[in-house]
Amino acid sequence: MLFVVGYFYTTFAAIAEVLLLVFGVLLLIDFLLLYRINGIQARRTLPQRFSNGDENPVSISITNNYAFSALVKLIDEIPSQFQQRDFNFSFLMKSGEELVKKYELRPTERGEYHFGSILVFAASQIGLLRRKYAFEEPAMIPVYPSFIQMRKFEMYAISNRLTDIGIKKIRRIGHTMEFDQIKEYVQGDDVRSINWKATARSQSLMVNQFQDERSQQVINVIDMGRVMKMPFDGLHLLDYAINTSLVLANISLIKDDKAGLVTFSHNSSTVVKPERRRVHIQRIQDALYNLETNFLESDFERLIISLRRHINQRSLVMLYTNFETVSSMKRQLPYLQRIAKDHLLVVVFFQNTELEAFIKDDPENVGEVYTKIVAEKFNYEKKEIVKALNRSGIQTILTPPKELSVNAINKYLELKARGLI
Repeated sequence: MLFVVGYFYTTFAAIAEVLLLVFGVLLLIDFLLLYRINGIQARRTLPQRFSNGDENPVSISITNNYAFSALVKLIDEIPSQFQQRDFNFSFLMKSGEELVKKYELRPTERGEYHFGSILVFAASQIGLLRRKYAFEEPAMIPVYPSFIQMRKFEMYAISNRLTDIGIKKIRRIGHTMEFDQIKEYVQGDDVRSINWKATARSQSLMVNQFQDERSQQVINVIDMGRVMKMPFDGLHLLDYAINTSLVLANISLIKDDKAGLVTFSHNSSTVVKPERRRVHIQRIQDALYNLETNFLESDFERLIISLRRHINQRSLVMLYTNFETVSSMKRQLPYLQRIAKDHLLVVVFFQNTELEAFIKDDPENVGEVYTKIVAEKFNYEKKEIVKALNRSGIQTILTPPKELSVNAINKYLELKARGLI
């Protein structure tokens, strides 16, 4: 604009030339400041693997080697599964400063996740130019079933604090056959366990302590059919079942039982035979890593064949599946009854929490009234399924997906305490 005005007034033309010269000098200075040296360094730090459904830490270390404070915009090319195209940080870095930017990612699918480059745009406080740095740090991170959840339950189990996370303390009915030790009586001990001879010798009340029977088999059976494709809170029912299977397998190994795994679908199955060794948990985790649902109905007869071929001892079978209607359950009931003849069968299926939340809301129009009636019918059928299975002598767990792990461990400890396994 000044050049246009300066065409008519020479004073303005002189001012425009001076400003252009100043701008050119500042641009040159800015260029020299940014491009004279490689002033920015960045490096990403990742764990060896991610835990599915959990927040996983990622950190980026960035160093400013410039002799001045730099305005920095940091862009990390995170895996495409997260669908975030504007994942960036903007901040001011002092000269010689090293910062660590931390963030967390929550994957909702198992498999391989690929990170791309780290992009950094640096500018001086002049602000006319920005220099782009691209740090080629591609990385592949495998996402495994929730080992974070597994470790959390393991820590509470080892420290005998499972009640802190909702696991019920279940009173044993009668005694198991394995004697553990004689200890001093404390309030709450079974008075029937008092050892009178030891009491007379020590002159204090002593009781016999028994421990749960060991080497019992706990088999997690996962339905890979279309019924497990339903999503809740970003995860499919299959992922909830997989995470819980890993947790329960680990808890059963801590309790000195044997843990195994069986999956089944319409045409294939996976079997990890039960073992008691602690390293066995890694085999189960690897088997769970690549499991995927399909859109076909699973073959329960194939499941019976797999169990009879590979599981020769009476076991606790935790079957993770889903039934939405009584009729769908009745189609599979004869197969479930045949499994229950050979094993202690617990059928685990899921409450539709979104449907229950809708039922609690007040309808605003006639259409919502009819929809609510249909929703209540489906909710009622879930309860009828529980009753029908219980009448057939089959144990059940009807649970919200998020509470699956806690409810499965509670059922395992309950059946173990009752001596039913």
